[in-house]
Amino acid sequence: MLRLALAAVLALRASSAAAQSQYGAEALGQLVQHLGVSARVLMIGAHPDDEDTQLIAWLARGRGVETAYLSLTRGEGGQNIIGSELGDALGIVRTEELLAARRIDGAQQFFTRAFDFGFSKTAEETFIRWPREDLLRQVVTIIRLFKPHVIVSVFSGTPRDGHGHHQVAGIIAREAYDVAADSARIPLTATYGLAPWTPLKFYRGNFSNTEAATLRLNVGEFAPLLGVSYAELAAVSRSQHRSQAFGALPRRGVRWFEVQLEHTRASTVAAGNDATETTLFDGVDTTWSRFRSVLPNPQHATLIDSLGVHFRTVKAHLDLREPHLLLPSLGTVARTLDRLRDAAFNAFTSRGFVQTMSDAQRDFTAALEIARERTSRAMQLATGIAIEATVPRELFATAERVPVSIAVYNRGRDTVRILERRWDLGGLQREVPAAGVPNAAPIAPDSVRADSVPLTLSYVTVPWWMAGGRGAAMYEARGVPGAEASRDVAATLVYTFEVDSARFRVRAPVVYRYADQVKGEVNRPLAMAPSVTIRMAASIEYARANTPLNRIVLVTISSSLGAPQTVKVALQTPRGLVADSAVREVQLVGAGSTETIPFRVRGRLTTGIHQLSAVATVGHQEFRAGYILVDYDHIRPRRMYIAPQTMLQAVDVNVPPGLNVAYVPGVADYGAAALEQLGIRVTTIAPMELRTADLRRFTTLVLGPRAYDASPELRASRDIVLDFARAGGTVVAQYGQYEMLQPGMMPYPIQLTRPADRVTDETAAVRFMQPVHRILRTPNAITQDDFANWMQERGLYMPRTFDQRYAAPLDMNDPGEAPNRGALLIAPVGRGMYVYTTLSLFRQLPNGVPGAARLFVNLVSAKPPGRATAR
Repeated sequence: MLRLALAAVLALRASSAAAQSQYGAEALGQLVQHLGVSARVLMIGAHPDDEDTQLIAWLARGRGVETAYLSLTRGEGGQNIIGSELGDALGIVRTEELLAARRIDGAQQFFTRAFDFGFSKTAEETFIRWPREDLLRQVVTIIRLFKPHVIVSVFSGTPRDGHGHHQVAGIIAREAYDVAADSARIPLTATYGLAPWTPLKFYRGNFSNTEAATLRLNVGEFAPLLGVSYAELAAVSRSQHRSQAFGALPRRGVRWFEVQLEHTRASTVAAGNDATETTLFDGVDTTWSRFRSVLPNPQHATLIDSLGVHFRTVKAHLDLREPHLLLPSLGTVARTLDRLRDAAFNAFTSRGFVQTMSDAQRDFTAALEIARERTSRAMQLATGIAIEATVPRELFATAERVPVSIAVYNRGRDTVRILERRWDLGGLQREVPAAGVPNAAPIAPDSVRADSVPLTLSYVTVPWWMAGGRGAAMYEARGVPGAEASRDVAATLVYTFEVDSARFRVRAPVVYRYADQVKGEVNRPLAMAPSVTIRMAASIEYARANTPLNRIVLVTISSSLGAPQTVKVALQTPRGLVADSAVREVQLVGAGSTETIPFRVRGRLTTGIHQLSAVATVGHQEFRAGYILVDYDHIRPRRMYIAPQTMLQAVDVNVPPGLNVAYVPGVADYGAAALEQLGIRVTTIAPMELRTADLRRFTTLVLGPRAYDASPELRASRDIVLDFARAGGTVVAQYGQYEMLQPGMMPYPIQLTRPADRVTDETAAVRFMQPVHRILRTPNAITQDDFANWMQERGLYMPRTFDQRYAAPLDMNDPGEAPNRGALLIAPVGRGMYVYTTLSLFRQLPNGVPGAARLFVNLVSAKPPGRATAR
């Protein structure tokens, strides 16, 4: 019904306001400047980082266009330069990085349920993983919700896009544009009841053929209110993608963004290379006069006409030093918009369900909500209203009473009255607790109204898209989609204020606020958790099969409850292992208290996978969940819940005596832990310690994945690495990117193509070109079985050609491509050995792939013929 549709739009607009987090004269000036703009643009790409932040910033901040970016995925299949998160956890990082970017460039953020399964070379391969019809429905759902007038596809939908995900994004963007208005092709039941919508123009980003561009926009335009150009602002937005090392240098001056009009339903513009345009909206009526015939009463047409006058009056009264002078004219706009919204509701509901509304009527309701939300935000800034809703700690237990302290500050010059106060719980809890609103409570200028409200929540705060689990390539989360900024916030207070008979709304998320001695003010959203959480130190570990195992297993329990708790912790062992104690009892003294309990397990495991698990008990209640905290300074903290279990992968592996490994960590690196679990002596050395470390005692020096890329100190010490090999040691360098082409990185030259060669089919055949090579035979005889059950890919950034002094015992390729022997290169250097591997061990080892462990042991054991193992 219309009320539901309007509620969805309200939630959408509220999240838009949250994204635009500027304050003071800058924010007020932009809001007033863009008050009457109701045009909407949706950009569609495949991943976090695909969006063009220059166009987004120019549209949203520069022209007041309601702008959104739809990313098909959350980037789970990529790499991580700033931490150890991969897979689902990396998806959390990149989701939050996109939201951080949107808070800067002013747009909204949407996603589909597609899971990024890693690099794909063709659209055909990608559609095998992502059901085409399902993905299309999801994109159409976002279009019907957001109602864009213009869609901009980042990609062409052709092989020139490179990545198969990019190609699919370009294909689906156009298909969704074509069918979003077709209720027979995509019925309402497939889009959660959202009615058809007709986008009017479809563009593609034009990055390779300037002559084909139909529109050029100077996104380097200077913005006086911001003090920077939109391109400079976009660089700051782009730099939020830190996990991808996308820090960008702001550049001043003219910066052109080019698009190509591919299709239009606007009658005055023809698609094609000969089209001449000046804006994205040529041929599209974006004025309020387009709504004159939407409402049946002629008086309402007059009211719509008056809006233009009111908008101009607000702009005429703008004085950034005296913002309160705007309130009378803003109040007139607010009252006019409220009258029109009530009239629309009465007129449209009298005709039945919302599905019978026309595009023009839906466009009208969306425009009203955009204008109303901007008016509310402007009134908040003009009145100087600020709300603090704080709690005494960040984490509370479900069903625990949460005391929320509220302070409403009136820093302006007018008395403001509170009309309503309610909770927004993101739709996660059916019964919304009362907010305890005082009726029409006045707040005088330069005063504060303090209050406290108890809150009890029954749900755990989790990334919403993970709540339903995940299939092979799609998350199972269901429900009406919304802009991402409104999700996963435990609680938000929504106030309705009145000044001079005009109403405006202010949202205040509930946060834990404290002062950090280094960072200053820190605000962390309220989060709900089970009263006890339990985690094991690792999700997967290796063990040597049929060999005595004696290992410490760490189980960590934490409390979210304010009261003390007595907790019993039990370890459940697989056949072949016994623990030194079946149950331990510990005391958790209150919220935030944590205890780590060591269990010693002994025994012997047969080859295969074995499960260790733990359970915590308080009274008769069992707890079998813990969380990984994903937390960086540039993003909101999030918790990903996992079961308290460790999968022990028992591997038939021979480890030669005397190995002593120095390990320089790379990014998202599990290699050192894997070697230690297999019984190899490992010492971790930070890159900055390499020049002063005594390396003579080590047999092997291992460089983690992308270690050179991540560490300037290591790049400066590359001579130390090669000297270690010349002196008789073994160097094992895991894959890098184009930095490996710099002089001195490799002992002998290699060449990489652009884009670099990859083998993305994790089942691709691996051919042994030198089956008797020592590295494939000792201490473990590597066979085809060792390449079974690999994850996501075989190798990446593989050299296509290399110096003849390298031995290359492996050969592989994706279907239909030429063989590549760059997965494993071995060469003598002085009295030692240099091993370079582009095999994706950084994905295999954390997932406990047995063959990867056996091969890794062979790599660190490599030595020239005749050299002893120990140095």
